[in-house]
Amino acid sequence: MSVPSLSHSMPSRSIQRPVLALPATSPVAARRVSSHTLLEGERELVIQHQGSEYHLRLTRNDKLILTK
Repeated sequence: MSVPSLSHSMPSRSIQRPVLALPATSPVAARRVSSHTLLEGERELVIQHQGSEYHLRLTRNDKLILTK
């Protein structure tokens, strides 16, 4: 008795996906301001933003902390 072969060759399908092109943009350098220029010798600066006040403080360890 002969056993039918189960090995059928399936046609290979290549799936082509569209290539998404991103717009070419040049990186914009962020404006840099020295903390010494902002604080002008003080230890705290109040920044007003959209009706709220934020406090930029210089700590004893010369770290900056921004709080609302």
